[in-house]
Amino acid sequence: MTRTTPFDTLLVANRGEIACRVMRTARQMGLKTVAVYSDADANARHVREADAAIRIGPAAARESYLDIDAVISAARRTGAGAVHPGYGFLSENGRFVTALEEAGITFVGPPASAIAAMGDKSAAKARMANAKVPLVPGYHGDDQDDALLRSEADKIGYPVMLKASAGGGGKGMRVVESGDAFQAALDGCRRESSAAFGDERMLIEKYLVQPRHVEVQVFCDRQGQGVYLFERDCSVQRRHQKVLEEAPAPGMPPALREAMGSAAVRAAREIGYVGAGTVEFLLDADGAFYFMEMNTRLQVEHPVTEMITGQDLVEWQLRVAMGEPLPCTQEALTITGHSFEARLYAEDPEQDFLPATGTLTRFALDLEGAGLNGAQVRLDSGVESGDVVSMHYDPMLAKLIVHGVDRDAALATLNRALAALDVQGVVTNRAFLQRLATHPAFKNLELDTRFIERHEATLFAPRSDANEDYASAALVALHQLAGEQQGASPWQRHDGFRLNAPRRVRIALQAPAATGGDEPVVTVEGTRQPGDAHWRLAVSGQTFTASLAPLAGNAVAITLDGHRRRLQAQRDGNVLVLASPEGETRLVWQRLDAANHAAHEVQSSFTAPMHGTVVALLVDPGVSVEKGMPLMVMEAMKMEHAMTAPLNGSVASFHFQPGDTVSQGDVLLDFAAADQGVSS
Repeated sequence: MTRTTPFDTLLVANRGEIACRVMRTARQMGLKTVAVYSDADANARHVREADAAIRIGPAAARESYLDIDAVISAARRTGAGAVHPGYGFLSENGRFVTALEEAGITFVGPPASAIAAMGDKSAAKARMANAKVPLVPGYHGDDQDDALLRSEADKIGYPVMLKASAGGGGKGMRVVESGDAFQAALDGCRRESSAAFGDERMLIEKYLVQPRHVEVQVFCDRQGQGVYLFERDCSVQRRHQKVLEEAPAPGMPPALREAMGSAAVRAAREIGYVGAGTVEFLLDADGAFYFMEMNTRLQVEHPVTEMITGQDLVEWQLRVAMGEPLPCTQEALTITGHSFEARLYAEDPEQDFLPATGTLTRFALDLEGAGLNGAQVRLDSGVESGDVVSMHYDPMLAKLIVHGVDRDAALATLNRALAALDVQGVVTNRAFLQRLATHPAFKNLELDTRFIERHEATLFAPRSDANEDYASAALVALHQLAGEQQGASPWQRHDGFRLNAPRRVRIALQAPAATGGDEPVVTVEGTRQPGDAHWRLAVSGQTFTASLAPLAGNAVAITLDGHRRRLQAQRDGNVLVLASPEGETRLVWQRLDAANHAAHEVQSSFTAPMHGTVVALLVDPGVSVEKGMPLMVMEAMKMEHAMTAPLNGSVASFHFQPGDTVSQGDVLLDFAAADQGVSS
């Protein structure tokens, strides 16, 4: 349908998956799209997909994606009549909105006054009290004296939550369990808040022990109408950042849904809101709910709301920005089925969710092979095979969103879709997401914001691999050995070839040390007769007749004694990764007849685990420290990471100072174990 609009060109002031997602809807609405990019993103997917793209600065976000003048200049150069901010970066920056208004460019979002009202969390609490929205007990004052803040925390009672007044997204937040830990937590929060938001102000709230995190999607237009598009449960979090989200919130009584939705709309109207916003609540076990904050932008997890309502929230945003009324009334909005979103991060859950960098040698989702052709599965990503994951930005690669007729059906689809993800070249949290999705407590709705902490023992327990897993891994290794030797002279082959005799190869398999596995080495002996497509595998006294058939991408079909399984098979050096709907198996493998198998001890290393910046040195060289004490703090991808002492001893010397940039693998310090020499 043809219509007149105030703008025909949209600039997306963001990167990654959200930039790609916004441009997808904009194109469907007939709008031209403009991308902006930093030097690090010159070849990024969002740049490739846009109708036009403008460089706005170096890799550092402060010199590119956070540069207001550069973004507005790009809009003027391309004739963009509107700017969509996505989430993060400038999405909740009132100065940016004002600058766009002065330049005559439409901001796809709320007015600057609404952003300011909710951006200052202390002032927001007062506005919410005025709108009769329930509040958590806490301190939201302007006086930021350290002693006063400590005193207020003591009055509220521990545990308390320290939060950056100007922040969000888990940055500048700490749970403080006791008064003794308050000052250190305050210092860390202020550093993170200053780096992320340029603002060190803090607020303090009572920390509810086992609440759920339930948020309500609201929408308001310029005509004064407001609706809520129901709620999402975002309780499963790590470092106060969401990992799994679902809609609607399970076990939500209709009366409570209506009460929370109405409170959310009151909150939006109190500040003259326009566009998409999310009001976040803490839901206590007794059914009481408390206002936490309002995100004055589109949320990362908005797709689950789209799935259950059948609405395109980005289209709603653009239509409201064009001056149109809301597409639906409250009475016309309904819930259909259940939806989950899993955030795929480039990070290592086994190493305290340490961000990872590298090149994505493969990134694909094989729905057909996983038997999910007819399922409602959506992959919102900002990367493709061959893209580089850098140290400069948030480590989220993609969002996997599924929909089912009910929660159980959607959860089953999520698990199969996670197993069908084929990601190579960069460590990700995919297997951890599978463990979450299949955890009995998650299935049984035992949800709260400390879910991961409470179930740490089972979520991070070393996997006990069965003989079938060892046999499957050995079969993949044998197949790869054969492929590497294809075409080589029979006299130079090292894949067990014997002239007129069975091939025999012995392979040692063991769980990687990084996973916490301390299982013994398992030996698999493979034998294959000349001309036979099947291997005979011997594993711990059990024998299998085994065969392997390559499938699309990196999928394989492995048959053991007539039992066929479809797996994703990846190889990272000498580590084999096998993924299935049952979970993930990671095993180190070696040829016993082609390697030096002298036992070796894995020692603690003080090399930088990622690219980043040194934030603070926490001890003086030569001063005795105990095992587990923090030694220094690094910052990468907008989060802080502490390096701790692996045993009693002391730091002999630091190789870097605060403010220095380090590369992955750089030696950070020399450490002297108690009564031992110096190691690095």
